[in-house]
Amino acid sequence: MTQPIAPCLWFDNNAEEAVDFYISVFKDSRVDYVGHFTQEGPAPDAPVLYIDFTINGQPFQAINGGPLFTFSEAISFSITCADQQEVDYYWDRLTADGGEPGSCGWLKDKYGVSWQVTPQRFYELLQSDDQERAGQTVRKMLTMGKLDIAELEAAYNA
Repeated sequence: MTQPIAPCLWFDNNAEEAVDFYISVFKDSRVDYVGHFTQEGPAPDAPVLYIDFTINGQPFQAINGGPLFTFSEAISFSITCADQQEVDYYWDRLTADGGEPGSCGWLKDKYGVSWQVTPQRFYELLQSDDQERAGQTVRKMLTMGKLDIAELEAAYNA
């Protein structure tokens, strides 16, 4: 059986710290395996090389790969939120302690990983049969940082 595709996040040397952070943000998450390796192979007291972890049923991997590669906005993780409370929760947690708010519901966390925090209601308004109203919603979204459902609905109904 084919296994799910797992995004692999390349960290300089703080994969454990980053995974602990993600596990604290996402309630349905866990560490599945921590691999300690030396150049000779596995060793229980060796530094952490990689971590398998799960967020909301989605497998991830994190590696301590060194400074060769860094994150960019070309790849992001999308969180579809049920309501404004959930949008606020993820936005606040992921931008805390050095994260950076962006525009249109995008942000970077303190590790440089990009996230889209989007309310389900935005997608519902966007998929409306009324193209003019959907367009008004998109134009409003383009002026926002964190998405606000009430403002998006007001734009739709304007």
